[in-house]
Amino acid sequence: MHLKVHRMPGAGEVVAACDAELLDATLAHGDVEVCITGGFYGTERVTEEEVREALLCAANANIIGKRVVALAIAMGLIAEEDCIMIGDVPHVQIFRV
Repeated sequence: MHLKVHRMPGAGEVVAACDAELLDATLAHGDVEVCITGGFYGTERVTEEEVREALLCAANANIIGKRVVALAIAMGLIAEEDCIMIGDVPHVQIFRV
């Protein structure tokens, strides 16, 4: 998995996480294309536990990939029906207010 925490003064943090094999891929579904870049999702591999800790503290999260989405579901942060599919890859955004 890859992880990057974007810190925005006055707006909190956005945790971005993706499955490792998706980095630098472009996914397409109809007219929608999603580019999974290291600039947004990070370039260094991290452990599942590091992703778990970041998601627990996150005000907002943007996650993509079967393993990272399954982790968020197992943590009780989202339900499977909260996900959208981009091709056969699940994607979800989490916003805590």
